[in-house]
Amino acid sequence: MGTIAKTILVASIAILAAGCASTPYPAGQEAAASSLVKPRNDREFSVARKATGVSHASWVYARSVYENPINRPVSHFATLGSLALKSTGGLLRRVAIGTTQMPALTGGIPVVANAEPMDAEAFEKTLDRITGTRNDTGKIKFLVDGDEYFGRLLEALEDAEKSIDIRTYIFDNDDFAVAMADYLRERSEDVRVRIMLDSIGNMLAIQADPESLPADHEHPLSMHMYMERQSGIKVRNMTNPWTTGDHTKTTIIDERIAFVGGMNIGREYRYDWHDLMMEVTGPVVDQLQFESDKAWARGGLFGDVANAVRFLRGKNDNADRDGYPVRILQTKNFDSQIHKAQIAAIRNAQSHIIIENAYFSDDRTIYELAKARRRGVDVRVIIPSKGNHGPLNASNKVTINTLLEHGIRVYEYPGMSHVKAAIYDGWICVGSANFDKLSLKINKELNLATSDPATVDALLNQVFIPDLKISREIVEPVDVPITAYFYEIAVDELL
Repeated sequence: MGTIAKTILVASIAILAAGCASTPYPAGQEAAASSLVKPRNDREFSVARKATGVSHASWVYARSVYENPINRPVSHFATLGSLALKSTGGLLRRVAIGTTQMPALTGGIPVVANAEPMDAEAFEKTLDRITGTRNDTGKIKFLVDGDEYFGRLLEALEDAEKSIDIRTYIFDNDDFAVAMADYLRERSEDVRVRIMLDSIGNMLAIQADPESLPADHEHPLSMHMYMERQSGIKVRNMTNPWTTGDHTKTTIIDERIAFVGGMNIGREYRYDWHDLMMEVTGPVVDQLQFESDKAWARGGLFGDVANAVRFLRGKNDNADRDGYPVRILQTKNFDSQIHKAQIAAIRNAQSHIIIENAYFSDDRTIYELAKARRRGVDVRVIIPSKGNHGPLNASNKVTINTLLEHGIRVYEYPGMSHVKAAIYDGWICVGSANFDKLSLKINKELNLATSDPATVDALLNQVFIPDLKISREIVEPVDVPITAYFYEIAVDELL
């Protein structure tokens, strides 16, 4: 078991560098307008950071292999079973799509049908059945880009009276993240502050710097220790059973206001990337708090036992009572709610589908989009022109040509867009999940969905229409080097 776990861990270091990890920009990409100077070239610090990384990796390995089976046996072995089942089933499905189903989609591409949108009420009932979830009640306000989101977040943190619960994949160690940590340290003198970090995600993030970074910034080698030192903050590095991750991003304040979406805490999300979060109120926040509390309990010393105790206590009723139907969708062991819901949405859409996502490699989603376009649905996809991860960037080139081949309109957002959002006729799905294997099958993810007309229109007007206007439509197949096809295969199987 030890040898196998070591091999898995080493592979995961490369795998999980994808997605939201704060990796340097590809060669040739300009630094953001917020740039001051490039990071300092400090050999002593570089050696110390690498040594800390090795130490952290050893600690992650020890927890995954030796600690998890003892205090989290149920979740540990459930993760293994789910990972094996989903990976095997996914491989068989990808083979079927690549060899039989996709090649069968031949003939001319029909004109857009301009049909009436699907019946939203009927579709919500379909989601009840296929996902096993039910609509809750809440209100959603979209916060676009770092200035809008972090400005509003700081206001809410300032107003906190009782509690701040942060669950994030990455809490980086750049200047902005440290400033946020310092502010939370101050707030911890008056309110309860709990922060959950993904062990592998955060380990990888602090090993690399964004190009826009002050020269005099001093990086903490451990954000966990930095935040807890001489403060009331409690930090838990979430374990990574079988190298799976917790990619969820929620911040909940006083159990009444939640922020949900795709942004981690770091300079890229504040200054450099296009991204999206939601401010959420209403009874759905009680369920979000319940999910956060269970994750916090599971991440502690008593693991699955503490999780079970918190589950039996049930959720509290602290949030406001008003709102409209809002559905929580997750990726969990043996339960890929986000994937099932969006596949169903693609199949039921009659008028239009618009998706914006940086990591677009799920073959089943691509196949269902191709089928939708061939029945006359207007299908459009927005991807970044400058992604942050080489293999996924290469895989996206293959995806672009496949989408174009089947009449799907593809747009390049100018720069890095980290937005994870979709509209299927009058139903939207927004959150932390990418369109890749990790998000749709493996890691823990959380999205919110609704068919409330005003909220659907707000997403269209605040995100999709502006992004389509400034993006360049790709009308001809892009050049795909032979290596991109190998990356595409690797991404399909590993990411």
